[in-house]
Amino acid sequence: MLGVETIVSTLKNGGVKCSLVGGYAVVLHGAVRGTVDIDIVIEHTLDQFESCEKALRSLGLVPRLPVTASEVFKFREEYIERRNLIAWSFIDPKQAMTVIDIIITDDLRKMKSVTKKFGAYTLPVIALEDLVAMKKKSGRPQDLEDIKMLLRLKNGK
Repeated sequence: MLGVETIVSTLKNGGVKCSLVGGYAVVLHGAVRGTVDIDIVIEHTLDQFESCEKALRSLGLVPRLPVTASEVFKFREEYIERRNLIAWSFIDPKQAMTVIDIIITDDLRKMKSVTKKFGAYTLPVIALEDLVAMKKKSGRPQDLEDIKMLLRLKNGK
C-alpha cells in the first residue's frame, strides 16, 4: 500500500501544490483517529489538475470514474452541483485499500497550509481553522466529531 508520504512527495515532485485534509490532517493536528483514504486539496487550475493526474498515474493509480483532469477542471461546478461529487478519486487496481481523494469543492489558493512532522517527513497540511471550516461545511457525523476533537486540542483541553 502506498503511504501518505509517497503520495505527497510524488505530487510535489510533479509540480502539484497540495495539502492534506481529511483524516490525515486531523491526525497531524494531534487528534487520535483512524483513516484509510488520503484526502488532498490542490490549486484549481487546469495545469494543477493535469499535473496531479500525471503524478498519480505514475504510481499506478487510476481515476475511479472515467474522467480526465481536463474534464474535472472544465465540468467541476456541474459535478459538484448536479452529481454531488466532492472528490476526484484515484484507486490502485491492485490494492483496493489505496484511495486518494482530490477534493474538488475547495481550492488550495483560498486556504492556508502549515507543515507537520510525520516520522522523518514534513508534510503540507491545511491549517486548523480551514480544516474546521471544511468539516463544518460537510456536516457529516465523523466530521462533526473531528471538529470537537480539533477544538479541544486548540483550546488545550
